[in-house]
Amino acid sequence: MAIGAPHVSSSLSPPDQAYLDQLDRLAPVLARQGMTTNLMAPAGRVPSLRVVNPAAPALAEDVYAGCCEDGSWWFWWSWAERIAAATELERAAERVAHVLSAAHDS
Repeated sequence: MAIGAPHVSSSLSPPDQAYLDQLDRLAPVLARQGMTTNLMAPAGRVPSLRVVNPAAPALAEDVYAGCCEDGSWWFWWSWAERIAAATELERAAERVAHVLSAAHDS
């Protein structure tokens, strides 16, 4: 599991750091589901968590965090669909791992 290094987050604005903080909480839960992660914070873009199924590296997805108008945080798929509330780390990790499962039949 690769988590963003301090030099990545130290130059981020406070809002970007808030996104990273939420994603950083999800990364170890995904690791327990067997996924590898890489925290991404490219300049000028919203931070994301790259999640890869190491058993099938072609199965990968970028997960985002977002704060709603009511102040609640959610994890989001790259296609702008909610995964789970940020307070539900296990549920979010299970949903991501399920979608990235090599045995996933959709």
